[in-house]
Amino acid sequence: MELPVAVRSTASGAAARRNLVERVLGPAAPDERLRTDALFAVAMATSSVVVVQVVRDNGDPPGVLGWALLLAAHVVIVWRRRAPMRVMTTLMVILLTYHSLDANHTAPMAVSMAALFTVASRCRPRNTVLVGAGVMGIMLGLKFHEGMAQGAESLRISGWIVAFLLIGVYVRIHRQYVTSVVERAERAERTREEEARRRVAEERLRVARDLHDLLAHSITLVGVQTSVAAHVLTADPDRLDRAAVAKALDDVAETCRSARGELRATLQVLRSGTEDEARGPLPGLDGLPDLADAARKAGARVELTVAECEAPAAVGAAAYRIVQEALTNVVRHAGPGITVRVSVGTADAALCVRVVDDGTGGAPQEADHAPGFGLLGMRERARTVGGTLDAGPRPEGGFMVSAVLPLAPLSLGGLS
Repeated sequence: MELPVAVRSTASGAAARRNLVERVLGPAAPDERLRTDALFAVAMATSSVVVVQVVRDNGDPPGVLGWALLLAAHVVIVWRRRAPMRVMTTLMVILLTYHSLDANHTAPMAVSMAALFTVASRCRPRNTVLVGAGVMGIMLGLKFHEGMAQGAESLRISGWIVAFLLIGVYVRIHRQYVTSVVERAERAERTREEEARRRVAEERLRVARDLHDLLAHSITLVGVQTSVAAHVLTADPDRLDRAAVAKALDDVAETCRSARGELRATLQVLRSGTEDEARGPLPGLDGLPDLADAARKAGARVELTVAECEAPAAVGAAAYRIVQEALTNVVRHAGPGITVRVSVGTADAALCVRVVDDGTGGAPQEADHAPGFGLLGMRERARTVGGTLDAGPRPEGGFMVSAVLPLAPLSLGGLS
């Protein structure tokens, strides 16, 4: 039994969301991130060389030490996403030394802003505030110490610092939002997958119960009826009761036709996947007389009492299947000439089902037969509608099955 299409698409949906995260947050693999950052550092270093050649009114051209410091800054920035705070601290030392040489002050602008953006987008807000305040404090202090003109120019640069910090904070918040959305979606998808698997397991269990109830009941009746026919044929061959033989064989044929019809309906459910259309109406309390007649044909004396009551379809179906399995066990295990009393009534907003026999066979002895699932199946059917079932031998002999099924069950799924 396959899982629903929605469940089979879980892997593709999760992969699509992971791709979304990678597009928004950057490459996921550490090696891929490092390679991307290295290419970015090369691009910024190239732009710094161009700036040195184009902008000549903002400091002297860098000397050997200046170019070495500028190169070191762009090498350090490669690890900005792995260790943003350490990279920022190292970069501040390098650039303070660089600016103290009065080299071109515009050249390291790109690498400085990239470092600030990374701190704001990847570190805690407290670290972002400390770094921003530290950078602006050092810059403003040095510039105003040189003069008011340089101080005024530094105020303009401060606007860029604040802008890149705010952009980084926005990216960090957006990253957290996207991550939380993806995690919630994946959790919801896992929940849907687990729910679908649970439904598949319940459907398999329901089909197993249906097949057990149908085949066990029908095969038991066929076995009893053929035994009757064989007994009639061998008991007194000279006085063969052809009418009794014909009746026994007709009963076998009728049982086979009924079993074939129910089996076809069950198989249609498996093939169509639309339970309501394929299964038709659930068996209910109105089908109990047919079960009693079938047991009578197998040689049991059945006394059936069904009180007038309005039971939900699922509760009626559970009662029908419980009585069916109980009568099957009686015919199979209780011995010949058995009397069975079946009573169905209501008490305390519940449907009470009771099947009692006075046979000498006692309880269905699973040890004397192949291990079966009859009593287990009856208890499961009772539980599916929120009910309980007790079964066991009676002190005075025979066997009793007693079920209490609420008329307002907690769960109506999984019954047939």
